[in-house]
Amino acid sequence: MKSRRTKVLHEVAGRALVAHVLASAADAGSDAVALVVGRDAEAVTKLGNALGHPAQSFEQTERLGTAHAVLAARAEIAEGYDDVLVLFGDTPLLSAETLRRARIQLADGAAVCVVGFEADDPAGYGRLLLDGGQLLAIREDKDATAEERRVRLCNSGVMALDGRHALSLLERVENANAKGEFYLTDVVEIARADGLGVRVVLADEVETLGVNTRADLARIEHLFQERRRAEMMAAGVTLVAPQTVFFSADTEIEADVVVEPNVVFGPGVSIAAGTVIHAFSHVEGARIGADVSIGPFARLRPGTEIEPKARVGNFVETKNLKLAEGAKVNHLTYLGDASVGPRSNIGAGTITCNYDGFNKYRTAIGADAFIGSNSSLVAPIVIGDGAYVGSGSVVTEDVPDEALAIGRGRQVTKAGRGAEINARNAARKAGRT
Repeated sequence: MKSRRTKVLHEVAGRALVAHVLASAADAGSDAVALVVGRDAEAVTKLGNALGHPAQSFEQTERLGTAHAVLAARAEIAEGYDDVLVLFGDTPLLSAETLRRARIQLADGAAVCVVGFEADDPAGYGRLLLDGGQLLAIREDKDATAEERRVRLCNSGVMALDGRHALSLLERVENANAKGEFYLTDVVEIARADGLGVRVVLADEVETLGVNTRADLARIEHLFQERRRAEMMAAGVTLVAPQTVFFSADTEIEADVVVEPNVVFGPGVSIAAGTVIHAFSHVEGARIGADVSIGPFARLRPGTEIEPKARVGNFVETKNLKLAEGAKVNHLTYLGDASVGPRSNIGAGTITCNYDGFNKYRTAIGADAFIGSNSSLVAPIVIGDGAYVGSGSVVTEDVPDEALAIGRGRQVTKAGRGAEINARNAARKAGRT
């Protein structure tokens, strides 16, 4: 990856690669996670715990093959589990449904279940050799015969093991091979020698794709977005130009939402029915209610809550904002660390001055208030219900309910001075030329 970070911390759809895998495992029924870690071990473990999984981490100090990696977590496997899923932290598209099907095979009596796929081009992959639904062997490409190389059923590396047999099978893997490594694939022959069932479940080839380069990362991002766009539209979301809309892994959008072109959803977004997200908007960490209008060219940052029938217009930025039902922030405005009451109107160019260089402060605007254009609200400050703030005001004190606040210099008009200034400036310009 040519990166300061370990590979599995790189992100697809705003979520680390390994976090995608953990989420699929949890959805498939896993209730414990053993992370075999190396570089950036602390960060990977922290991520696993942050996702709500009781994650134990085990360091693999030597790289001696896939079975050796799994046995780094020997102590956790020995605790005894119904099933043990062996997954890879760089395959973020693996689905929970595939893992559930593998677990079903274990429940049906298999001791080992390998996840395979039909490859368009199987060259380089290990082949799965079957007989009557039973897996006979996994043959590496370099060791396969010409006939075996014609087999298109390939090994993904993902494996499910019956917890009663897992440790015994893993501990009997030997390293009598050219590389002197312990291969996880050897458990197939060991299980068969013990008279245990070994089966295969098929996944789509896309699910098995791993990440080794930045180009792989971009390809996986593309495939994820294609899948999520299709899922959104199937669920009743209108995407006007699907190829230009980008989702995070946790984006939640209800039916009858319309998303216009060139919209990006960062992590932590939920949108209720009937809302329109206009073009060129960026939304992250925001909860948006029903029948809301956002954008175009709006930026909603984390902590934003928009209640039903509110409006956030073009070139508006929000952060830690609660915008109540029916409130309007139509254009050219920044609202940070603020709350706006129902039906209030925020004029163009208004900003909440929420930061003094060290600390953040809140602005509270009541119901049915009217904030004139180009106003600066210096927090901490409270604008009461039904209050008015005159355009161009710098407001530094609380404004009571139904009061009018004006905080600007008095206008002075001098007749004829405009003509004098123009003449003087014209003469200066003529002198320079």
